[in-house]
Amino acid sequence: MRKEGGFAAGIDDIMKAAQLASCLEVSGYPKPGNVHRLRDFKDTRFEHFLAGSIALGPPVREAAIRGVEIGFGELDLSEAGIGVLIRKAVSEVKKWHRGGNTHLGISLLFIPLAVSAGVCMARRSIDKNCLQKFFGEVVEATTCRDTVEFYKAVKIAEPGGLGRVRGVGAPDVYERGAESVILEKGLTLYEVMKIASSWDLVAWEFVNRLEDAFKIGYPFFEKVYKDTGDVNIAVVHTFLKLLSEKTDTLIARKIGLKKTSNVAEAVKIGLEKAAKYSLEARRVLELGGLKTREGRKALRKMDEELAAKNLNPGSTADVLAATLFIALLTGFRP
Repeated sequence: MRKEGGFAAGIDDIMKAAQLASCLEVSGYPKPGNVHRLRDFKDTRFEHFLAGSIALGPPVREAAIRGVEIGFGELDLSEAGIGVLIRKAVSEVKKWHRGGNTHLGISLLFIPLAVSAGVCMARRSIDKNCLQKFFGEVVEATTCRDTVEFYKAVKIAEPGGLGRVRGVGAPDVYERGAESVILEKGLTLYEVMKIASSWDLVAWEFVNRLEDAFKIGYPFFEKVYKDTGDVNIAVVHTFLKLLSEKTDTLIARKIGLKKTSNVAEAVKIGLEKAAKYSLEARRVLELGGLKTREGRKALRKMDEELAAKNLNPGSTADVLAATLFIALLTGFRP
C-alpha cells in the first residue's frame, strides 16, 4: 500500500495552498507594473492568471506525493522529477488559457517547494525551517534529465523577451542540439540555474533556498497582515518590500534587450535604470503605502509609469507568490 494514502488530505492542502497563493499574488492591487484585478496587459488578462493558478494544481499535487514518498524513503531525492513536473505544470496552464506565459517562474519555485512540503509532512510537520531545508536538498539533487525537461517547459511557455544565452557554460534553450549538450555535460537543473542566477532573480531564489521569500517576504507579510488584518495591503506591501530589497531582473532584461540580445549583458545594461523602481518601492512604503493618502497616490503613479513603459516586475511577483505559498503551507488563512 502506498504510504501517501494516509496523507491524502494533507497532499490536497498543499495543492490548494499553491493555487490560492498564485491567485492572491495576481489579485493584489495596485501591484505596480503587473497584471492585477484592475489592470490587464494587451494579450494577458487577469483572468488568464486565475485560470493558470487553478490549472497548475494537479502537477503540484503530484510533486507533494513525490515528497511524501521521499520522506518515507521510497524515492531518492534525485528521483523527485521536478523537471517533468515543471513541464507538466506549464503544459496544464497553457491548456487552460490563451494568455501566453503566466506561470513559468512560479512553477519553477512551486514544484520543488511542494516536494519539500510533502517530505516535511511525512517526516513530522510542515514548518518554515523544514521547508527551506528540503527545498535546498531537492534542487541540489536535480539531474540533467530535469534540465532537459525544464528546457521543454520554456519552449511550451514561450516567454516573451527571453533573450539568448551565450558563452556561459550552458546551451541556449533554442540552440540546436541543446539536449545533447546537456546530457553530454551532465548539466543538472541546479547547475544551470546557478549559471542563470547572475542575471535572473527567480533562478537566484531557486539556488539559494528561497532566501528572499523566507527571510524577507514571509516575516514582512506576517507583520503587515497582523498589523492591518487586510490581505490586499499585506500582499502589495510585501511585493514592494521585496522589490525595494532586490532590483527586478525582468525589468532590467527588458531595458537591456533593446541594446543586445545576450541576456546576461542585457541585464547588466538594464540594472541601473531598473534600480530606480526599487528606490521608488522603498519610497512608497516610507509614505505608508496603501495605508495613507500620500502612499496610495505614489503607488498609483508608480503603477501607471511602469505600465506606460511596458515594464513589469514579474520576477519579484514570482518571489511574492512563493512567499504566499510558504505562508499558506505554514498555517496562514486569509
